[in-house]
Amino acid sequence: MADQDAQDRNLPASAKKIQRSRAEGQLPRSRDLPHFAMLVSGGALLSATAPQALDWLQKMLQHGLRFDAQLLQRPGFMGERLGELTLQALMFLLPFCGVLMLVAVAANVAAGGWNWTMKPLTPRFEHLNPLQGLARLFQWQHLGQALKAVLLALLLGGVGALVLKDRIAGYVGIMSVPLPSAIAYAGQQLMQGLALLGLALALFAVIDVPLQRHLYLKRLRMSREEAKQEMKEIEGNLEMKGKMRARMREMAKRRMMAAVPTADLVVMNPTHYAVALKYEEGSMAAPKVVAKGTDLLAFRIRDLAKDSKVPVLQSPMLARALYAHAEVDREIPAALFAAVAQVLAYVYQLKAAMAGRGQAPTQMPDPQVPPELDPHNKPHRAPDADLLEDEA
Repeated sequence: MADQDAQDRNLPASAKKIQRSRAEGQLPRSRDLPHFAMLVSGGALLSATAPQALDWLQKMLQHGLRFDAQLLQRPGFMGERLGELTLQALMFLLPFCGVLMLVAVAANVAAGGWNWTMKPLTPRFEHLNPLQGLARLFQWQHLGQALKAVLLALLLGGVGALVLKDRIAGYVGIMSVPLPSAIAYAGQQLMQGLALLGLALALFAVIDVPLQRHLYLKRLRMSREEAKQEMKEIEGNLEMKGKMRARMREMAKRRMMAAVPTADLVVMNPTHYAVALKYEEGSMAAPKVVAKGTDLLAFRIRDLAKDSKVPVLQSPMLARALYAHAEVDREIPAALFAAVAQVLAYVYQLKAAMAGRGQAPTQMPDPQVPPELDPHNKPHRAPDADLLEDEA
């Protein structure tokens, strides 16, 4: 059954599935790369601090092995001396271990990237089933990991045995030389052994990093049914987002239509565009667009304005320019100030005349709109230019 399921999963993992696996804490991780990085970094750090480390170790041994009869007679002296030596060792080893920890984190990030999630810490009680645990032990993935660990242990053990075999006589001989020389020789031999172990780990790391990446993507492979289901989810999400956007547009349209009765003027192209303007001298620096629309929406704005006794002025060029360059609930562009001021002045004069406070305007205004602001104003091209382009 598992083999059949593995055969069905022949499609590469989608970006969504990879992202979901990362959210669950599943990443391609190589154990050999951090081991190699820590070994190399530790060796380099020891080599760089070798003089200071040897001096510190020599002084600590001299201090720890110096006794006299008076000190030995004091109760608790050995415990105090042990505590002092332990504290000195920690002061030296903690920075060293901190550097190795940072190197291990950097190596893991380099292998699989940074990922922060608490999902792996969630208790999974199904893992407490001993039968399932035994079944997982005999899976090919776990058997491969166990075989790789055995090979690595055999290789490192073989390298270590060869290093000890060639240098066993030197290690025995350091007991007969002064302490500083013995420490220096032991450090030199340690660095040579670490170099050989580093080469062995480098070989495994070079193989293991791409191997873990391949196995990770292989585990995430999808069947055709999973791919279809994921596509349905994506399409459903897109459909839901489309409905939400349509609902937001409808709400914005309702708010816009509710603002038409408060407008001072509606400028129209007779059949296509309508823009409602409002200006309050005390609170606005410039006239503001409260509604705009085209075609059927333009007719709805016109009819609502007429029902609300809002003047409707036909100025095709100005209507097109306002619709193209002004946004709802925003002030009109500075380039249209003069044209809008002309039509607003006409409207105010007309309202004053209707209220009996002045004379009616004699003629409709002809607002001057910059030609470049009219979307229907396309620059004419010389016929010679078209011929030259055709010939090119």
